[in-house]
Amino acid sequence: MKTKKGNGIIEVFAGTSIDAEIVRSLLEDSDIIAFLKNENMGTIAPWHVSAGGAGAVKVIINSNDYDKAKLIIEEYENR
Repeated sequence: MKTKKGNGIIEVFAGTSIDAEIVRSLLEDSDIIAFLKNENMGTIAPWHVSAGGAGAVKVIINSNDYDKAKLIIEEYENR
């Protein structure tokens, strides 16, 4: 799980648009507000999007939800 802290928000996931959307949905199902960053890049140029890559779609949450989100994302990644 990749994180970037700042201004009370953190990046908790980076990957393809499909994976990022699944992670966002899982987080929101657990009452964690999440949004996607660089979502359009995954649609416009999907060949540039890779997990953690420059064009990756990122999932952003409030830093207060980090511990809960970490468990959810680890479970998703280990499926």
